[in-house]
Amino acid sequence: MVVPQGSLGSWKTRRIVGNMFPLLIVLSIIVLWAGITLDDAEEMLEEFAILAVMVPTMVDMGGNLGAILSSRLSTRVHLGTANFDPRDKILQANIIAILGLAGTVFTALAIGAWIIGQVIGSTLTLVELLIIALVSGYAVAVIAVIFSISATYVSFKLGIDPDDTTIPIVTNIVDVFGMVIFIFVAGYVVGFI
Repeated sequence: MVVPQGSLGSWKTRRIVGNMFPLLIVLSIIVLWAGITLDDAEEMLEEFAILAVMVPTMVDMGGNLGAILSSRLSTRVHLGTANFDPRDKILQANIIAILGLAGTVFTALAIGAWIIGQVIGSTLTLVELLIIALVSGYAVAVIAVIFSISATYVSFKLGIDPDDTTIPIVTNIVDVFGMVIFIFVAGYVVGFI
């Protein structure tokens, strides 16, 4: 796919703000759901404090994975080499890299949480923390991949610079789903659900 010069808009502040402001309002409302979910899980997080330690990293890493893929796809759009065909080898390699990175990051999160848990006297085992981190992490990574590709594709088709839209969309959506999925998986593993 070749992207004609100037087809994705300009660097004019008015255009960027015009594209982003309504999007950020909607995304801010959606992110409230993550806060409400966290508030609803207060009892579980108080009983298993190590889970509260994991929450920021879990949510942050999911958004970072989506941001990485979004940036790579946006760069390909600007270079005119983007191909959104699922059979595209470069797209497949990027997805595999994100999923591989997710496995590494979320395994490290579980191990780090377990070590901290040993210091503070947490009753959760390493296996429980690995299940929580990897199931939640891979679910969030898959959501990040789906929304990264979708947001980049839709932005491009609408003639909006994907650099202006993809990362805010992906990080906010992943924050919400990451929180909900993490709380659900953790609740199931520790017996709150």
